[in-house]
Amino acid sequence: MQPDPVICNRARLARDKRFDGRFFTAVKTTGIFCRPICPARPPLEKNVEYFNTAAEATAAGYRPCLRCRPDAAPGSAAWGLVSTTVQRALALMRAEREAQSIEQLAERLGITSRYLRKLFAEHIGLSPLQVWQTERALFAFGLLRDTHLPVADVAFASGFNSLRRFNGVFKSIYHRTPSEVRRESVKCAKQPDSGNGVQIYLSYRPPFDWPALLAFFAARALPGVEQVITAEDPEQGEYLRSFELHGQRGVLRVAHEPEKCRLRVSVFGSDGSEGCGAVLYPLREKLRRLFDLDADSEEIREHLQADPLLQRVLRATPGVRLPGAWDPFEYTLRAILGQQISVAAATTIAGRVARGYGEAFSGPDGEQLLFPSAEQLRDADFSDIGVTRTRAATLRSFVAATLAGEVDFDEPELEAFCKQMTALPGIGDWTAHYTAMRGLSMPDAFPASDLGILIALGDGEKKATPKQAQARAESWRPWRAYGALLLWQSLKLKTKESSST
Repeated sequence: MQPDPVICNRARLARDKRFDGRFFTAVKTTGIFCRPICPARPPLEKNVEYFNTAAEATAAGYRPCLRCRPDAAPGSAAWGLVSTTVQRALALMRAEREAQSIEQLAERLGITSRYLRKLFAEHIGLSPLQVWQTERALFAFGLLRDTHLPVADVAFASGFNSLRRFNGVFKSIYHRTPSEVRRESVKCAKQPDSGNGVQIYLSYRPPFDWPALLAFFAARALPGVEQVITAEDPEQGEYLRSFELHGQRGVLRVAHEPEKCRLRVSVFGSDGSEGCGAVLYPLREKLRRLFDLDADSEEIREHLQADPLLQRVLRATPGVRLPGAWDPFEYTLRAILGQQISVAAATTIAGRVARGYGEAFSGPDGEQLLFPSAEQLRDADFSDIGVTRTRAATLRSFVAATLAGEVDFDEPELEAFCKQMTALPGIGDWTAHYTAMRGLSMPDAFPASDLGILIALGDGEKKATPKQAQARAESWRPWRAYGALLLWQSLKLKTKESSST
């Protein structure tokens, strides 16, 4: 679908931040394309055309604006409108540092390369290679402007193993060489070469409820693996986490810059150095999902506020986002641990798993823990973490099924994924949907039997039934996961109101 020119014209003239990343304005007279919030004098409507994505504008021959920087725009909502297979292909492309051949990508998707090319041409109008090159060049531009990484390291971090190829692709898009962009960057020249790590920035469309996200993560933070630093001003809180990605270990620190509608991410290598450049691109994609940065919170609000209960919560806490997970395997195991016990108890037990089976390494602020992988838990019996024998057996069967490929975390369909999960002993609908909701960021997952949901939907002292919850949530599709989150928030609002009266 092409952007509506009437809506686009109004949004760009108003420089409305809520439309940032939803479309791009290309100026025929200059050959440049911009974000809707570009501070430059807006061109006449007769001289512009609109594109859903930066990749489409680039493929049409336009070059990115150096002032508003399309590389820094939030993810385009247009990708969510393409076919499921194309969405899966895009996710696989973004999860890897290097480019995959069309044949490799098609094989992973279980289709022919010819059919994959046809899907991209039909739904995006670009080839997979064009999308990959444009996205990586835009990412490289941000590194050149915002960091002091050497140009060769920027090329490698962006997925190019050949500096010559990187220079060629970059110049074809920006009409400048990477070295010229680096010399033009005043910010980069002033950035201290000290212990700040490599900094990358993740933009979003407002509104964005950062305090609610941090509060959610804080209640579930694993000591040694995660940490939430609170502040007097909730907007100034920070999130920290250890990670291992494609063989690189490190620590990341995330802070909020609300005035610029973005998150600032500082990435440190395992020894406190800046040695994680090779994984910056897939790391960025993981963080966008962790904090749900590509969600269109205004569209979600418009849909869910038809329900009176959800409308009340949306008024009190605008900018709802779905807290994601760093790793689907890690989160699924934690969801199994959380069956029929409190959040605090589940977090305590998960901490024992991390300490007992995970690996420690030296981070910038001392020892850090890595949550164990399925391979590291292959022979674990879980008898020493404080769970029942039945629960330990469920954990073992889940680990074995993951290693055997019986659980596919790349499965895009909610019902298909839940069917995989519930086929395992000891895993029911609640665990399957909760894992899909947070571990895989599926927006329509809905754990209908969750106690908090049943209380929130109940009448006075009487809880709702799972069947009643399912029926109530039917009108919330395809955003039932956000509805569930708002129901949990409604309980906190009720508690706060009761304590103040």
